[in-house]
Amino acid sequence: MAKIGIIGGSGLYKIEGFKDAWQVEVETPFGEPSDKLTVGILEGKEVVFLPRHAAGHRISPSEINYRANIYAMKKLGVERIISVTACGSLKEEFKPLDFVVVDQFVDRTNQARKMTFFDRGIVAHIVFAHPICSELSSEIYKAGESLELSIHKKGTYINMEGPAFSTLAESCLYRSWNIDIIGMTNMAEAKLAREAEICYSTLAAVTDYDCWHPAHESVTIDMVIENLGRNIENAKKILLATIKNLPPERKCACKDALKYAIITDKKLIPDRVKKDLDVIIGKYIKIENNQ
Repeated sequence: MAKIGIIGGSGLYKIEGFKDAWQVEVETPFGEPSDKLTVGILEGKEVVFLPRHAAGHRISPSEINYRANIYAMKKLGVERIISVTACGSLKEEFKPLDFVVVDQFVDRTNQARKMTFFDRGIVAHIVFAHPICSELSSEIYKAGESLELSIHKKGTYINMEGPAFSTLAESCLYRSWNIDIIGMTNMAEAKLAREAEICYSTLAAVTDYDCWHPAHESVTIDMVIENLGRNIENAKKILLATIKNLPPERKCACKDALKYAIITDKKLIPDRVKKDLDVIIGKYIKIENNQ
């Protein structure tokens, strides 16, 4: 059975309703994932859940081991990932308590975050013009609409470094770029999921207007947490409705993202790298015959 992955952001550290649930620690060549992964049945589908900040919110956005998280999902057979994330709004029409199905990203993080599996002797260049799986995003949007929630079909997400919130100057700069929402985590996940040939989509929950808005000049964690608490139950409803209606087979290009992306001569890729990345590149590069 094709598995669906859910990465929970701020406020979403567990999902109720799993049947036959169990937790697993997954070893990866890139270190430990954020937490144990929960595997079980939701809405008749096999689902894998991981809280990106760990239970109790112990990991800062800059310290998340994004490679280990996505690798662990791939190792468990996940084909689609729905990322739930809190975000700030940079536009009046994206109101607190709204949801946004992200369709584009802009990266403003530093180079400390590892956003590729392809190093140490192997290079791949994925196509990333459209970083989100349109098929999966469409299902998420339809689920939100069916629940009569305030949900936006698309939006551009700027990934800041954090963990501090924006300065007023930064917030105004991003608004001048026509950015819609701001967050701290999803860009790395989107890149790594594409490299792993996993469909990826972001369900962003708006918690505040960032600091540009005259009525919200100071974004406080109390404000964020209060709105998160109000949003999280609706986010879970969207997740369940999406999972229930997802078709069993993928027809998008995400499943073949590496087909023409690996540029390194296969004979020159170190054996250790081939072994470490076998769950990702195994259908293109075999360990046993060096092809």
